[in-house]
Amino acid sequence: MASHTSAATPGVPVEVVVDHAVAEGHSPTSHAGTEVAGHGGGGGLPQFETQHWFGQIAYLLILFAILLFFVSKVFAPRLRRVMDERASTIATAVETARKVQAEAAAQAAAAKAEVAKARADSRAMAAAAKARVTEESARRAADEEAVVNARIAEAEVAIGKTRDAAMTNVASIATDTAAAIIERLTGTAATAAELNAVKGAV
Repeated sequence: MASHTSAATPGVPVEVVVDHAVAEGHSPTSHAGTEVAGHGGGGGLPQFETQHWFGQIAYLLILFAILLFFVSKVFAPRLRRVMDERASTIATAVETARKVQAEAAAQAAAAKAEVAKARADSRAMAAAAKARVTEESARRAADEEAVVNARIAEAEVAIGKTRDAAMTNVASIATDTAAAIIERLTGTAATAAELNAVKGAV
């Protein structure tokens, strides 16, 4: 048993030694404890022992290769797809926003043009209505002025006739009065020449 334990190399783990001793029917309590105590007192961590570096590097390369495979075949494509979808979504949103902005600008320009046209039309309609009212007022004023002028002319004609009639009556009255005065003063009737002289004076 002592020779068996002494044949074990210092680098073999304690668990392997114990399992081997149990498989051969030995009791590893005393000798294995001594071996473990001696081994534990003389070495450090197994990761820093040079005889384990090859296995550790091999496992590290295998794990790195597996991790690289998953990153390059699974995670990177998914991440790239997500980034592409996000970039596409952002580009689509920006393009849509630009289209909406352009449509809004076009609608605003159209609305502004319609408002300007409506203002111009309303101003033209107001000017036309004002001109029509002015023309109608001028026409009515001209018609009324013509009526007034006609009435004034008629009145002047009537006044002239009345004046002429009055003047005729005045001449007759003056002749009769003069004849009566002459007859009263002289005692004889007035002659035709005297009456004509009176009419000429009137």
